[in-house]
Amino acid sequence: MTLMPSVSGQPMDPGLLSRALEIAGRLAGDAADVIIAKAGRGARPAARDSPFDWVTDTHRTLERHTRRVLAEHFPDIPLIGADGDPAGADPPGLDGVVRSSSRRWLVSAVDGNANFVAGVPWCAYSLAMLDETGPLVGAVADPFRGQVYAGARGRGMRANGVPVTLGGGRSSTAGAVVCTELTRTGLWPGLIEFTRLAAQAHAGVRVLGCSALAITQVALGHVSAAVLHGCPERDVAGALALASEAGAVIRRPSAADDRRGDPPPEVLLVAAPGVAEEVVGWWRSATR
Repeated sequence: MTLMPSVSGQPMDPGLLSRALEIAGRLAGDAADVIIAKAGRGARPAARDSPFDWVTDTHRTLERHTRRVLAEHFPDIPLIGADGDPAGADPPGLDGVVRSSSRRWLVSAVDGNANFVAGVPWCAYSLAMLDETGPLVGAVADPFRGQVYAGARGRGMRANGVPVTLGGGRSSTAGAVVCTELTRTGLWPGLIEFTRLAAQAHAGVRVLGCSALAITQVALGHVSAAVLHGCPERDVAGALALASEAGAVIRRPSAADDRRGDPPPEVLLVAAPGVAEEVVGWWRSATR
């Protein structure tokens, strides 16, 4: 297994990092206001790959606003959103393969579009700046709880300006909540058995419809783990920055891990340190 780096990678000018963190947090706050104003109020979704893989007018508006602001302040750093970057480059994947050594922004203007369209108060705005080793800066807005979470490599995570760390955390999943999400085509292989094993350990599995918030809840210590299959990196990169800085374990495989039967590259597991091995064990057993 590999761990998402939190302090490695090319040095970044401290002033530039501070400015990126400040602007990312401001954009997240702006997006939260728009999402609250528009959720469930006549949103017009356009389906993509599946009936619940939607992009709305609000999503497009927020992405355009994000693009304008970041182009003004960081003209040399491209932004990748739902439709790719201006040059048509493919977004990087969660497999750890380095596709570019340059920095880039990733935005998911409304993660949880189906919830947003239905007016279900569980969706998010997610923004991250990455380099070749992972997230440098991340910001996630949780509009309906009035929270903006932000963090930067080596500077920790904050919730509305208040520092957040996982601390010692729990050492057992008994009584805990574990989040997961469906894939674009439905259940991921082994999900039913994974849920059974979690229940056997007296833990509950929840599918809430927003990958960014699933990971953020781990960083906050509200849930013990998040297990995600096939998520676009733009949906989770901001939350991964937060989880890394809060002290969560972020596990992705290397080629050697695949031979041992560990999660394939499209699988992402984020967990409190004391329960990561237990959750990975469920995954292994469920997907044999």
